[in-house]
Amino acid sequence: MTRKMSKWLIISLFASLLVVLAACGGDDSTDGDSAEDSESNEETGSSEESSEELEGSVVIDGSGTVYPLMARLAEEYMINEQPNVSVEVSRAGSSAGFEKFLVEENGTDFNDASRPIKPEEQEKADELGLDVMEIKMALDGLSIVVNPENDWATELTEEEVLDIFLADSEVETWADINSEWPDEEIQTYGPNENHGTYEFFFENILEEQDLKEDANLQQEYSTLVQLVSEDVNGIGFFGFGYYDNNKDQVKAVSIDFGDGPVEPSLDTIGEEGPYQNFTRPVFTYLNVAHAEEKPQVYDYAEYLMNAVNDYAGETGFAPIPEEEAQQQLEDIKEIK
Repeated sequence: MTRKMSKWLIISLFASLLVVLAACGGDDSTDGDSAEDSESNEETGSSEESSEELEGSVVIDGSGTVYPLMARLAEEYMINEQPNVSVEVSRAGSSAGFEKFLVEENGTDFNDASRPIKPEEQEKADELGLDVMEIKMALDGLSIVVNPENDWATELTEEEVLDIFLADSEVETWADINSEWPDEEIQTYGPNENHGTYEFFFENILEEQDLKEDANLQQEYSTLVQLVSEDVNGIGFFGFGYYDNNKDQVKAVSIDFGDGPVEPSLDTIGEEGPYQNFTRPVFTYLNVAHAEEKPQVYDYAEYLMNAVNDYAGETGFAPIPEEEAQQQLEDIKEIK
């Protein structure tokens, strides 16, 4: 009896030991689950980080031509992406904007430009130790516009456009271009020297020859639209977006570059398209140090390249090739 009890006691103790070992095995299994949970949490954390709510401000100035596109992107970002971030977009003009961007302290975060940064501006950035990233935003077609009642100068050759605006040209009246046109003095209009559009026109189209001394140059594009709309002998130049949004007030002139007249449109504007002679890329420039220091500036830069082609067309710009946008996005991600 005593032996039987001892035998059952040993069996019970052995069984208890197995339960303990099994329990230990269960702990191992639980640890495995914990590791997976941890990994899963890390993945979740990464996702949450990417949708982190940000706050603060992003300050942008520069080109009036780029303004409609940048303002549309800013609006969309503040409504649907980061409601607590204030994106302030102004339009002092490309050159005036660079003066606010290229400063030692308290400069803007981005500067929009309707022409590339000039060598002297890059030198200033280097002197200040500013790391500046060029971001190509879209393609614009410089548009030549006239009054809607002008039913004669609907088509011009590229050379005739030069003759109308060049200081040393003998063209003063419409009849000087075509004897069947009115013998009325041509009034020329355009943006002033603060704007990259003026510089593009002067450098790339007039090939740095002087503009007519009496050309009426304005700071505000809305003023230019109004002046041409009120002057039947007026002819002006600005970005396609301003023409496209004011078709009821001004009319675009089709330009003959040698293969027949081409009207500016989203289909013809392109670096290799039929309107290529008057096509130009437009940019924004990012202060890289600001993007490193301020999460909202970095986030907005990344957003720009993800969204810019979605809003280019509706604001009067042809989109850049998608592979180019993706490459620039990768370049921006390297800042982080």
